[in-house]
Amino acid sequence: MSSTADTAAPAATQGPPAPVSRGGRGAGPARRGGSVRTHHLAGWLFSTPFLVLFAVFMALPIVATLLMSFTDFGLANVTHPFDAKFIGLDNYVNLFQDDKFLKSLFNTGYFVVVGVPVTITAGLLVAVLLNNGIDRARTFFRVGFYAPVVTTIVAVAVVWRFVLDPSDGLVAGLFDAVGLTSPDFLGNEHLAMPSMIAMAVWRNVGNVMVLLIAGLQAIPQEVREAAKLDGAGAFQELRRITVPLLRPTLLYSTVITTIGFLNVFEEPFVMTQGGPNNSTLTVSLDMYKEGFNFFHMGYASAMAYVLFIVIMAITVLQLRLLKDNTK
Repeated sequence: MSSTADTAAPAATQGPPAPVSRGGRGAGPARRGGSVRTHHLAGWLFSTPFLVLFAVFMALPIVATLLMSFTDFGLANVTHPFDAKFIGLDNYVNLFQDDKFLKSLFNTGYFVVVGVPVTITAGLLVAVLLNNGIDRARTFFRVGFYAPVVTTIVAVAVVWRFVLDPSDGLVAGLFDAVGLTSPDFLGNEHLAMPSMIAMAVWRNVGNVMVLLIAGLQAIPQEVREAAKLDGAGAFQELRRITVPLLRPTLLYSTVITTIGFLNVFEEPFVMTQGGPNNSTLTVSLDMYKEGFNFFHMGYASAMAYVLFIVIMAITVLQLRLLKDNTK
């Protein structure tokens, strides 16, 4: 009996279990919450350099340009931005009474309406041929078509200006070889814009081609084989299989190409300076001239926001029209 009591006594004196287990169960969520907060803090710290640069060099100028568009600020009559006079919507009203701006708006629309469909169609055809029809030297052709995309646009424009020169250009030499006189492509107001569109299409086909090749390679091969077994020819396969399955990629290519064409600036700036007779004057070039040649900063800022609204409206329209068809 005494031995049993002696062995039970230590167990009775041990008391309740240590609170470590209860504390451990309660500390789990606290530790997880602290870990989440630490990760959030680390994320914000890593994002801070970008946020500071974005605020200083992007957000602040965007807001300043918007405010400036409601003033008469110009380096010719106002020496300090805070001395500018608030004029409300006068700049925007004057824009749509300005024949030169309306001409630039029409030219930009012409550039987009003609250039974008041709670029997308040519890019699709090149992508299909390089993905299916050409086995040898496929990499060489892909690099060749994509090379203009990574070439400086100013250099491309200078080369094309030389190629289209009516006296010493490459095209003039071809006309001379067959006994004809080369037209002045950049000096004729009916040929200047089509010439720039041709250059823009040539330069941007490679970008569309790369995107569409990636989309083509994502199409299951079984779908193509099933179409061939059903007797579909090359054109039917392109129309019934390839294009429908490429709609998301075509949508993306169309949107980014349209935005780029709406912002066209370097081509007319280098090749024609907007001439002849403002036939190649675009909104971006007109904005540059008003802001940096005539120092009408408020007026140029209003042009920038009109172009921004046009880009947003067209982008939303494209997304609605093309995205609905992908469902």
